[in-house]
Amino acid sequence: MLACGLATHFVNSNRLPLLEEALVEVDTVDPAVVCAIIDRYSQEVPLKEKSAYHKLDIINRCFSKRTVEEILSSLEQEAVDGADVWITETIQSLEKASPIGLKLTLRSFREGRLQTIEQCFIRDYRMFCHAMKRDVSNDFYEWEPSKLELISDEMVDRYFSKIDGEGWVDLKLPVRYKSTISIMSKL
Repeated sequence: MLACGLATHFVNSNRLPLLEEALVEVDTVDPAVVCAIIDRYSQEVPLKEKSAYHKLDIINRCFSKRTVEEILSSLEQEAVDGADVWITETIQSLEKASPIGLKLTLRSFREGRLQTIEQCFIRDYRMFCHAMKRDVSNDFYEWEPSKLELISDEMVDRYFSKIDGEGWVDLKLPVRYKSTISIMSKL
C-alpha cells in the first residue's frame, strides 16, 4: 500500500486502537497535528526481501512512460542495464498479457486518478459492456489483435464510450443525498 501510494504510514494492528483513541481525542483538523499523532504510532514497514517496494525507483522510471510500448521498452532497457530477474519476469508477464487489456488498464489507471468514484464505476462498466458485446475486438476471447502495435487509439477510445444499441443502457448510479451529519477528514 505504501509502495503504490495508497497509504502514508504503517501502523501495526495491535497499535490501531491506541491510534484511533488518540485521533478521537484530538480537537483539531490541523494536518501537522494529525500527522504527528499518526507518526507516534507508526513504524517502519517490515519489508520482505522480494518486496516491490525495493524496486520503486525502477517502477516509477519505467511505468511513468506514456504508452504500454514505451513502458515495455523502458523495462527492456533496465533488463539490459541491470539483468534483474524481477524485471525479466515483469517483461515476460506483460508480453503474455492481452494487448488490448494492457492498453485499457494503463488508460483506466491514468484516467481514474483524476475521476470521482462514480466516474470510475461508469468507465469500468462501459469497458466491460464493450468487451461482452465484442463490438471493438475479439481480444478478450481470442486476443485479437495479437500485437500492441495493431491496436489503434480509436479502438481503445471505443471501450470508454457510451454503448449505443438496442438492449444496452449506460450505468446510472443512484443520487446521493447529502447527509445532515457533517463529516470532515482530520487529514
